[in-house]
Amino acid sequence: MMIIAVDFDGVICEHAFPDIGRENWSIIAWLIDRKKHGNKLILWTCRDSQYLTEAIEWCKKRNLEFDAVNEDIDSVKDSDFGKGKSCKVYADVYLDDRNITPQSALLIGWLE
Repeated sequence: MMIIAVDFDGVICEHAFPDIGRENWSIIAWLIDRKKHGNKLILWTCRDSQYLTEAIEWCKKRNLEFDAVNEDIDSVKDSDFGKGKSCKVYADVYLDDRNITPQSALLIGWLE
């Protein structure tokens, strides 16, 4: 099992905040497939209040449902590594449009 934390704006859909942008169907289909294969999905977004509720409902209408929203999945919460120890959710993979890996930073000269 893999835990995948995924951002909403810029990943699942195009940026249009506070509105919701056009679907990124390739990501949505991939996430649905991952979940069917037993992986866990976390919606990890800066949206809150009504904007978060709208995003969750928007995803549900596209058959994309999450095991957790802006928090760890239950098995992690209940572990020694649980949520009480960090504000960052635990995941094996983080999908975010504002992401850069340390390797990429080295390649473009940000880390020297």
